[in-house]
Amino acid sequence: MNHILLALLISSSAAAHAFAAEDLPGYERLTVSAEHRAAPVAAALWYPAGVRSYAGHVGGGPVFYDTRVMMGARIAEGQYPLFVFSHGSGGNMDNSAWLFSALVAKGALVLAVNHPGSTSGDSSPRASLFTDRRAGDISAALDALLDDPVLGPHVDRSQITALGFSLGGATVLNLGGLAFDRDAYGRYCHDNPASTDCAFLAKGNVDFDQLPRGFEGAPRDSRIGRVIAIDPAFTYVATASSIEAMPVPVTLINLGDEHRLTAGDVSENGSNIANRLPNSAYLKIAPSYHITFLGLCKPEGAAILEEEQDDPICTDPEGVDRADTHDKIISAVAKSAGL
Repeated sequence: MNHILLALLISSSAAAHAFAAEDLPGYERLTVSAEHRAAPVAAALWYPAGVRSYAGHVGGGPVFYDTRVMMGARIAEGQYPLFVFSHGSGGNMDNSAWLFSALVAKGALVLAVNHPGSTSGDSSPRASLFTDRRAGDISAALDALLDDPVLGPHVDRSQITALGFSLGGATVLNLGGLAFDRDAYGRYCHDNPASTDCAFLAKGNVDFDQLPRGFEGAPRDSRIGRVIAIDPAFTYVATASSIEAMPVPVTLINLGDEHRLTAGDVSENGSNIANRLPNSAYLKIAPSYHITFLGLCKPEGAAILEEEQDDPICTDPEGVDRADTHDKIISAVAKSAGL
């Protein structure tokens, strides 16, 4: 499991929901055709279920606890705000199930994708640099959802929020209109080779003097009305012109204070983009750390990772309560999106 996420690593119809908050969310897998990909992109929609169907388990495994869902249950009547979610490198569309299920309980839909080349079991440093492809995955999934004759009518198109973590934070900022300077990032990594993001990339087939043009990002998706980015990557090299012209409100969240990941720091002590965007809100959630965003680990999770010589993604700094951090993230995201 490669983790740049360690290095970079909603509605007018809310009152009409025909489901109870304690009910399980509906879960529907989607297959998305994307012109920029050689094969279909996997996606999933989380939504309020109108009936109980077959229970399934999502987002779990030997390390993480899973989340129970209603597989393919009929969606509850009404229109709902939509979050489109982009995971960090090495993550996947299901391992933030704890967040998605909570947002559904508050009356929203969540659409998530697996980003080829930077998802679980298919993650490389070089592929993680193509922010344009990642943004394209989200836009293509949004096309598929809105065109779906059964699911599409349930989306409140006036309330579409792009939500992302780590590398996914850079992706959703790009969807909102932010662009990145590949030459500046090459210089940044030459000057800061020990930075966790640059050190990760240096382990792969990355030439910092020949970064792909796709690093600069894709054109903004005009359907996105708001962006929420948690510990976003690459903000140190966001172009000044795109920062000044950012057309949508942005909420930036940093995890941790003394334990904050430098590569994702958007405060005045980091990239300072929180103070440079024309319409932004900033908050920190502490005590916590970058990996605290990940799912709740089983008691044996840390030992499994140690045995496999994998990243210690279950080991938070002393004094950090992962479940409490999750509650604060849920509250912050919901408030920002007007839920």
